[in-house]
Amino acid sequence: MPSRTLVFLPAWNEEQNLPAVLDELHRELPDAHVLVVDDGSTDRSADVAREHGAQVLSLGENRGLRAGIAAGYEYAAEHGYDYCGRVDADGQHPPSELRRLLAKVEAGECDVAVGSRFASGEGFEAERYEPTPVRRLGTGLLRRSMTVALGRPFHDATSGMYAANARALPVLARPYASGAPEVEAILRLNDEGLRVREVPVEMRQRVGGESKLQGKKAAMLVLTVIGTLLTAGLVRHRRSRG
Repeated sequence: MPSRTLVFLPAWNEEQNLPAVLDELHRELPDAHVLVVDDGSTDRSADVAREHGAQVLSLGENRGLRAGIAAGYEYAAEHGYDYCGRVDADGQHPPSELRRLLAKVEAGECDVAVGSRFASGEGFEAERYEPTPVRRLGTGLLRRSMTVALGRPFHDATSGMYAANARALPVLARPYASGAPEVEAILRLNDEGLRVREVPVEMRQRVGGESKLQGKKAAMLVLTVIGTLLTAGLVRHRRSRG
């Protein structure tokens, strides 16, 4: 019987982290198909992925995270999967937590479940992570901006841990225009009337290698996210007046 679930990982030069991540995915979700979206890696990421039982979709050149995300959801939609999960390739997203998200979607509790580091409930404390002062400031700004954009709180708008059903896949697969694709995805899903649930999860520190979001890049991400939200608000305002 073919699998109803695809789990994909956007990856750019992650050969160091992929073996452990893929092996854990196969253990926690043995019935799921696993896809690595290789974003023009210059290391052995694609070969390592195949060696550890994953399918590989190669973009041919480095096109950025937003292209990798759209490609993964598009693959799931085109191949007729009922459910799709996404985790990062750096080991920060425990597959056991993704399994919980997928279970909520499969049970019909929501169309999309987003793993949140900052939401509380279900045995998770609200302040289980201790961010740096700069990160705390950025997180606070993002939360306030999301509340204005959605009309309700959303605690972890930049989370990359997702579980989605087939209804949401075409929405998530559309090309992303901003440098904050996760935020753009939440806004799209909200506009389409899909049920998005933020689920508290535990996340890890990056297993190996260096984060691609440090220093100025992290600050630019915050500004990009806020710009995306302001633009979305302006578009909604114009539509309501038109």
